[in-house]
Amino acid sequence: MDQIRIATRGSKLALWQAEHIKGLLQATYPDMKVGLVIIKTKGDKIQDVPLAQVGGKGLFVKEIEEALLDGRADIAVHSMKDVPTELPEELMLGIIPQREACEDCLVSMRFTGLDELPEKATVGTSSLRRQAQLLNMRPDLNIVALRGNLDTRLGKLERGDFDAIVVARAGLNRLNLSAPCMHTFAPDRFLPAVAQGALGIEFRADRSDLASVLAFMDDHPTRVCVLAERAFLFRLEGGCQVPIACHAVMHGSELRITGMVADVTGRECILRSTTGPVAQGEQMGRELADVILDAGGRRILQELYLS
Repeated sequence: MDQIRIATRGSKLALWQAEHIKGLLQATYPDMKVGLVIIKTKGDKIQDVPLAQVGGKGLFVKEIEEALLDGRADIAVHSMKDVPTELPEELMLGIIPQREACEDCLVSMRFTGLDELPEKATVGTSSLRRQAQLLNMRPDLNIVALRGNLDTRLGKLERGDFDAIVVARAGLNRLNLSAPCMHTFAPDRFLPAVAQGALGIEFRADRSDLASVLAFMDDHPTRVCVLAERAFLFRLEGGCQVPIACHAVMHGSELRITGMVADVTGRECILRSTTGPVAQGEQMGRELADVILDAGGRRILQELYLS
């Protein structure tokens, strides 16, 4: 194979991710030509509405998948947290490289952590999952929807629009962005999104040539954790419209999975964990979802979907 075309969104973070994969490919196959095919998705075009209100799954991947299906690109590089748990039949998530930091980060110009924020402080986030957990810890906070790329979000913080914002640590690390005050939440205290910090490489299921060429990038521990988290999300039929979180950690031959379903006010937050053999990760993710559903998660989700 002498050429690979990578489909990607055009944001700085998406381009970093695509360039990262391009660099790994060229380091391994020096004679290979690797190019980027930049595609604008529905999620990129709608910037003035909270993600939860836009609705639908795959806001950031549908147009990219179309480029794979019609032959404009060979592979796509995604943030795994944006990828729906159900893929088109003709496509597969063949490669999951080593995960970056999965945690969320509270970023502020003046305040060093959640406890230091003044009463009724304004905190920006585009995520109902983050909103629910923030309000669970600090019910007094004023949570305001915040969309846009990381540069835009940090710019609004610097302008004084917010006392703090909450973003993914992985994006800050990848783009080498920072602010005067940054507090990284421990993932067992503030659960991240399913597959947060992980990348996925998608391609046509009939491209066995790509599977073998790309295999060197696949990271087994990341794959185990991400697939368990996605099994949890799939069982809940969740998307960005609902506050769902899950975090899996692999310790030797054991896997620990913690999951959460919450209402948007943070008043009701159902959190459970399970531990078992790595080989049963996806089954454990589904079973943990059932436990949470039976503990009140089903009622919360039904109310959210009906609202």
